[in-house]
Formats: sequence, structure tokens, C-alpha cells
Amino acid sequence: MNFRFMKRKKSAGRIDLWGTLITVIGVLMLLSGCVKETGKEMYHAFPDHRWARFNLLSFEMPVEKPGNYDIHLFARFNPDFQFEKFGFSMIMTTPSGEERINEYKMKVRDKTGDFCVECSGDSCTGNILLKKGISITRKGILKVEIENLIPRLVTEGILGVGISVRPSGK
Repeated sequence: MNFRFMKRKKSAGRIDLWGTLITVIGVLMLLSGCVKETGKEMYHAFPDHRWARFNLLSFEMPVEKPGNYDIHLFARFNPDFQFEKFGFSMIMTTPSGEERINEYKMKVRDKTGDFCVECSGDSCTGNILLKKGISITRKGILKVEIENLIPRLVTEGILGVGISVRPSGK
């Protein structure tokens, strides 16, 4: 059998489909390599503005690249929050299985009873650094559990609690 392959002549106005496709894929690969992870944030709202003492909050944050990260907790309060400090404990488990445990106290009000955190309208937001530059060696899920340590069965005036994970230096 004799097979003949014919070459087609390219017309001047015709676009080379394969060349264009390869160029587009190459540009997308270059751009994806330049994209920096900006961080992630999760928030748990309390619709009735109350946090029960033994209601453990669990946040599961995806980490897409190994690296050093800053982990923050932020909480929103209204005037019903009567305490000077917001006490809580944190258990953090990295994607590699390393566990960090610590207790924190976020200063919310000064000695005169005025809020000393950022306020806007009827709510105030406090922020505390949980871990600075923590090395996460694998991609996966970073799990953070938060327990309310205020010695009341129910803490009034907490609108919600959130966690943010950002690459260090941002």
C-alpha cells in the first residue's frame, strides 16, 4: 500500500491552532507560577451573640503550599461583652500532624470599661496573633480548635470568632 500524506498550504489569514494553544498553555503556566498565596479566613458567627462555654469551635483551613505562615484569631464583640479580657485555648494541628497547644487572653476593654479594640458602629473587633512564622512542611488541612475559657456557662456579647492564615511577612 502506498499512503501519501499531503501537506496543506497555510493561507496567510489562517491561524495556526496548535501554536496558539501551546502559547496559551505556556502563558497560563507562567502566570500560575507567579501567583502568591494571599491567605485564607474562616469565621463562625453566633446568631444569638452568645457563646456557650463548652461549645468547641473547629476550623479546617486548606494550606496549598508548604511555607511559613502567620495564624491570627479575630473576634467580634458588642456592648453586651462585659469582660476586660477574652480568654481562650487553642489546639492547632498542622497537615504533618504536629500539634501546638496554648492559652491566650485578648484584651478587649480597658480598666475604665471602654473597648480598647477597633470599633465600628455597634461592634468591635479584636485580633491576636496565635503563631508567627509557623513552618508548615506539607500541603493539607491545618486544623485549629478554639475553646472559650471565660468562666461562665454562656458568654454574652460575642458576635463571632474567626481564624486567618496568611503567608508570613504579609
